[in-house]
Amino acid sequence: MRKLNLILVYNKDEDKILMCKREKEPYKGKFNLVGGKLEENENELEAAYRELEEETGITNKEIKLNHLMNFQYIMEDTQLEVYFGKLNKEIELVEEVNKLYWINSDSNFFDSNKFAGEGNIGHLVKQAKIYIDGSKFN
Repeated sequence: MRKLNLILVYNKDEDKILMCKREKEPYKGKFNLVGGKLEENENELEAAYRELEEETGITNKEIKLNHLMNFQYIMEDTQLEVYFGKLNKEIELVEEVNKLYWINSDSNFFDSNKFAGEGNIGHLVKQAKIYIDGSKFN
């Protein structure tokens, strides 16, 4: 099974979400969460931290990731793992391939003309907000 991850990163004040603008298909030109693929002999959380650092420069010293949910795509033999966290300080981002942007957390992430994933990003943000509002957010 192929395993991928997405990481939902809030700024320190929880009023912005880090996104990248896709440079290639799928979803070329749309905003998406950062993430990537698991490498051989790597556990899921290690992979999420590695991808986050590679794509943004953010390390486990600046953020604690929480496992939010998984999506399993049976026909594609793929699992997508979703993590979220909040930065514990301001940080200068380091772009890898895709340009990075801070998007207001009250944006309409269900807008499929602007955001990747056919509304899935909106769903992820709503689910993460349940933990934020319930003070279970680190």
